[in-house]
Amino acid sequence: MGLTAIDMFSGAGLLSAGFRRARFELLQAVELDREAVDTYRLNIGEIVVLGSVREHQPVGLCDVIVAGPPCQGFSTLGRRDPTDERNELSLEVPRWAQVANAKVVVVENVPPFLQSAQWKRLATALEALSYSVETWELDALDFGVPQRRRRAFTVASRVGEIGPPEPTTPGVTVAEALADIDPGDPLHRWPTPSREALERMKVIPAKGDKRDIIRLAPELCPPSWARMGCQATDVWGRMDPDAPANTLRCTFQNPSKGRYLHPTEHRTLSLREGARLQGIPDSWQMVHRHYPIARQIGNGVPVPLAEAVGRRVAEALS
Repeated sequence: MGLTAIDMFSGAGLLSAGFRRARFELLQAVELDREAVDTYRLNIGEIVVLGSVREHQPVGLCDVIVAGPPCQGFSTLGRRDPTDERNELSLEVPRWAQVANAKVVVVENVPPFLQSAQWKRLATALEALSYSVETWELDALDFGVPQRRRRAFTVASRVGEIGPPEPTTPGVTVAEALADIDPGDPLHRWPTPSREALERMKVIPAKGDKRDIIRLAPELCPPSWARMGCQATDVWGRMDPDAPANTLRCTFQNPSKGRYLHPTEHRTLSLREGARLQGIPDSWQMVHRHYPIARQIGNGVPVPLAEAVGRRVAEALS
């Protein structure tokens, strides 16, 4: 048997997919979201367990524990609620690492996580288990992903210091990422805009946004826009085809949440287009309604970034 890994908070399996590309055998995954579990089973395998990491433990020993605990309580795109009970879930990682006797632990989250009280407690607990702890901040753009997406990795090691992976290839542009999608792809779908939303989209020029609607068609603007002025300028924004995408959120099919309009068409991104921006292969299947799939895509680690991290850890274990 080669190198083995267990995935906590596995989501739809993007982190698992990256580590599998890095030649790890996935022994177990745990995820609380039933719809994400269905996607994991379709694309990674039956090793995933539906439930909370608090209610389960590793099936056995492994080389690496990977974990992407909920980030909503730390993300600058969320409410950053210090009382969010999900903030404490990362503290389950040391228990799993101890039971599995893992040589390396990789915890992925948003960069502000590294300044949190929970991270300090996590690092202290891992150090008490004889791990040396280091942190990396990586941008998915540096690893071939067509998206600017900075993520923090806490790497706890019993095999010596593991430096971060070197950037591989620069990210491609939105236009390159969205090219040649099969129109018959079952994930190439998007919500039908309301009549008012469609009229707004028709007003927005290439690379434009909410400010163009305010300027060109004030009758299409709700009163709240006049009160807010030009704050949150990326909302109702068209993606720049000649640049990488901004960070893809789980609400990328809602134009009021960011620059998620198609560069030229009067619609939001399709689910497949969102998947392309996360480095998810077109071979992946995802079932269920629009928003659960969009959430699985937007909440994951871009697969090429996960692969780069996995390969660096594999090198350290070789």
